[in-house]
Amino acid sequence: MTLDLVIHLLTEVFYTIMIVLLPILGASLIIGIIISIFQAATSIQEMTLTFVPKIFITGISVILLLPFIADKIISLTIKIFTMFETLVK
Repeated sequence: MTLDLVIHLLTEVFYTIMIVLLPILGASLIIGIIISIFQAATSIQEMTLTFVPKIFITGISVILLLPFIADKIISLTIKIFTMFETLVK
């Protein structure tokens, strides 16, 4: 394995991780901003008011994005195994 191949492989892995996690983190960020605006407008400072909806939205987004996440991870795994197969030959 050369250094260029390792750098390319790590770049692909980090790119895939970012692509998979950004929609989930984005949904959590948006709901957090909405709840923060609601708390500022109503002067309600309850900690569970921010925690519970974020957990709920994160869980829902993971469930809805599971086919997309599985497709990305499976394609990366196949690419890595194919790469190793060509290196062993």
